[in-house]
Parts: sequence; structure tokens; C-alpha cells
Amino acid sequence: MSSPLSSRRRTLLQGGLALGALPLAAPWAAAQTGATPKRGGTLSISLAPEPQIISAAFLTTMQTTMVAGKISEGLVWFDDKLQPQPELAESWSFAPDGLSLTLNLRRGVKWHDGQPFTSADVAFSLLNVWQKFHPGGRLAYASVTAVDTPDAHTAVLRFSRPTPYLLSFMNVYGAQVLPRHIYEGTDLQKNPANNAPIGTGPFRFKEWVKGSHIALERNPDYWKPGLPYLDGVVFRFIPEAAARSVVLASGEVQVALASNIPVSNLNQFSDAKKWRINTTDGNYLASIKLIQVNTRRPALADRRVRQALLYALDREALLRVVFRGIGRVATSPIPSTVPAFHSKSGRQYRHDPKQAEALLDAAGFARKGSAPRLSLNLDLGAGSLEDVRTAEFFKQSLARVGVDVTLRVSDAGVYLKRVFGDADFDLFLTSLHNLPDPTLGVQRWYWSKNIAKGVPWSNGSGYANAELDRLMEAASFEADPAKRRALIDQWQAFVQEEVPILDLIEIDWTTVSSTRFHKKTPQGDGLYASLADAWLN
Repeated sequence: MSSPLSSRRRTLLQGGLALGALPLAAPWAAAQTGATPKRGGTLSISLAPEPQIISAAFLTTMQTTMVAGKISEGLVWFDDKLQPQPELAESWSFAPDGLSLTLNLRRGVKWHDGQPFTSADVAFSLLNVWQKFHPGGRLAYASVTAVDTPDAHTAVLRFSRPTPYLLSFMNVYGAQVLPRHIYEGTDLQKNPANNAPIGTGPFRFKEWVKGSHIALERNPDYWKPGLPYLDGVVFRFIPEAAARSVVLASGEVQVALASNIPVSNLNQFSDAKKWRINTTDGNYLASIKLIQVNTRRPALADRRVRQALLYALDREALLRVVFRGIGRVATSPIPSTVPAFHSKSGRQYRHDPKQAEALLDAAGFARKGSAPRLSLNLDLGAGSLEDVRTAEFFKQSLARVGVDVTLRVSDAGVYLKRVFGDADFDLFLTSLHNLPDPTLGVQRWYWSKNIAKGVPWSNGSGYANAELDRLMEAASFEADPAKRRALIDQWQAFVQEEVPILDLIEIDWTTVSSTRFHKKTPQGDGLYASLADAWLN
């Protein structure tokens, strides 16, 4: 009897997706053609899986940050050209020597409990949370030695070395500011505000009904006059992919973020009079679907085995069959959507099963009759149909070269503990966000100093190489653009040879929305947009 996964894969193989027929457009398109904002109404958004917490300062899982970004704010946001724009910081300037960054903070901002937002909140958040607990903050803020607060509306970040990339991390994803008066003197990771946040954003936390929804309500004291337009936002937890399509089609929800609707279902929303499909909300993230390899395992510590796994996989077919051509085959750990730093001069892994078998033989895993050469577990989350299909595709591909793969599907709490807490895994299928600057986005996945037990989305592979560390660290504070690019090219090629992470597909995150949904301003970090300027007609 065939498994449900096998049945779904056969259906997928038989199907097709005519992308040209889909209404690919930004969800703010109608606003730009003269639509007038309308006040009132509650926006409903489908979300899967359910987040663990609602604080991106501690956990940057997409579901967490998509909710947190409506309640809390960063120092900047990013426009559709990926340029930083003022949010809690009205303006900023680097010192001529590059050793400090002055943030001029917005006046008149209040936390949801009525207390004033000040520079003390920024200093506390950076020194006590972002540097210590944020998955990317250990690297991003590593050079910050102090935060001076000469007055309530000025914060001066002091650096041990030039840190020109830092501003690219200071939106809500990398710099969600926390209220010092709520967190100081508490167990920061267990503070109740992580699940019932007090922010400065356009919406206030109302309730979290586990297994059902998170409800937010309009902040009447928001610092942007006249905003938000909406009365509230509700995130509905809908674990089944088919059910998400049903509730969107019926109008029960108006927006499905972050590829919440499987690509195999997108044709259902091809009527441009009723739906819009946007592939640019995730541009800031520059995400790659990939497999982290636990290099602590003896077999997987051998790079020939890691290389064999990638040679065994036909990623062009994976892109075509599972992702229906939405995205690109990854040719480097830095995506091609980051052209300032992307290079594919390193080793390329075109589908070559014979090369895979030769590498496995050389590594000591020769075939012995019908027994598998090697048996591995592959962990993945339960919320994404594409992940399940990718995992099955990978399992079938590896079986052809004699490697047996057991799939372990679980919710986020289980796999985060297994991978980042206990290191009790072989392979982990996920998507990682590589961001506009590789020092911020990519280095953290390979840097040995970011192996941090219990910190999600750190160096989960446990890979450590002193030469790679040296190249990455040199690039991180090199002020000369040409020299920095050369160093980054070197470490890209190094990583392509070592492959502690198997890069699969560059992801285009899709947002499917009703044409009732409008948003005034396009954003490169639109998945995390505050929705202060959103409305329903």
C-alpha cells in the first residue's frame, strides 16, 4: 500500500502550474491606483504553524516575527529597494572613523502600557537581549562594546571595529526593541511579555487562544497620527494546507502570508479581480530552502559524504516538481537575489548519481548487497506541504544511491529542541534567511562562535573551521568594498567545497490576498510589515 506522501507526490508529478495565468502583483497595487483608505474592520490572516512565542527578540521563526511585527517595532524598516527607512529611529549617522553609530530616536512614542519609549530601552535591548539571545544578534552585534544614552532620545552605539553592515539588521527582525521597565530584573526568556507583548506598534496584544488564534486590537495612541486604519488583526492557526485554501477562497481570511498557500493550489486564486499573488514580500529575507547537516555525526563529518548527498539530488527536478518553478536552484550560500555579493565560482553540484556513489565508496560506505550504505534521519516541520514534498523527494533521491532516509515530522517545539538544543539529528530540512548582507545573514550559519546550545537558528550544524572563521571575520570588518567582496568570494567557495549545509532552492515567498486587502506602501520586509497603513474595502 502506498503512503499518503507517495500519493501526494504522484498527484504533484501529474500536475502543472501556468504561472503566466496567475495575478502576480504586489498587494498594495490597488492603493497605488487611487484607492482611498477605509477605516474599521478586522483583518484575518492564516498562519501555520502556530508560533511558540511572540517576541522576535528571542526567536526569529517567520511565524513569530510576522505576529511580532504588528505589535512591536524595530529601529528601521526596509522599502522595496531594501533601503532602510525611519521607524523608532528618526535618523542616524556613522562616525567618520566607523567606530560609532548615533541613533536619533523618535519623540512622543509610548509603550502600550503608557510608559514613554526612550534610549534606555534601546540600550537594554541590545546589551541584554540582542547580543545574548537573538539567533543572529550574537554575530550582528558582536562588535558593540557600549551603548551611550546622553539623553532620552539619543543612543550611541560604540564599536570595537567598523561595522558598516549593522543598519541592515535593525528592523523588527533583528532589532525588536523591548520595554526595559517590563524586562529588567526578570528571567528574560521566561518573561510573560514574550507571549503577551507590550510594544510600541499600531496594534496591541488582545489574546492568544492556543490552537485557535492570536487577536490584536487597534492602538489608539499610536505615534503615527491617524493610523492604523484597521480595528484589529487576527492570526488564525490553520495547520492543514487544504483548509487554508478553503478559508481564503471563502473570504473567512483575507491574507495568506509566507507561502501559506501551497504552490500546487495557486491556480485556485488565478482570478485577478478577486486575488493578488505577491512574490516580493520576502525580498529582505533572501531565503534558501536547505538541509543542515549535523557534522558532529562521524559519517557526516566526512565532507565526501556531504558532497555525495548533494550530487545525488536533482535540484532542477525538485524546483520543477515541488516548487512548480517558483524560485531558483541555489548555486551558492549567498542567493542570486543579493547580486552585490553572490558568486557561483565555487564547486557546483549538478545532478550526478555516479559521482555521489563514488564519493560514498571513497568514504567507506560501499554497497553491501541490498542493505543501505548509510541510514540517516531527516527532521522537518509539519506546517509546510512543500517541506513534506521536498523531504520525500530527497528520500527517494538518496535511496537511488543506497542511502536510507527516515523522515521525522514534528512541530516547532520538538525540532528546535532536537536540532539546536540536543543536537540529536542527522539532517534538518528548513529555510534560512540570508538577508541583504552576508555578514549578517549567511555567516551565522557557519561561524564556529555561533554554535550556541539552545539558541534557535544559530549554527545548528555544529560546523567549525578556523580558516573559514578567519575569512568570515576579516570580511565582516573590512571597510574597503572591493577587498570585502574578494574575501566574501573566498569564503563562498570554501563553503561550497565543505557543504555543512546543503543549499537546495532560493525561495520566493508568496503572499496570496483578497483584492479587499490594501496597503499603501510597498516594503522589502513586507512579511513583517506593521500593517499600520493597511485596510479592507
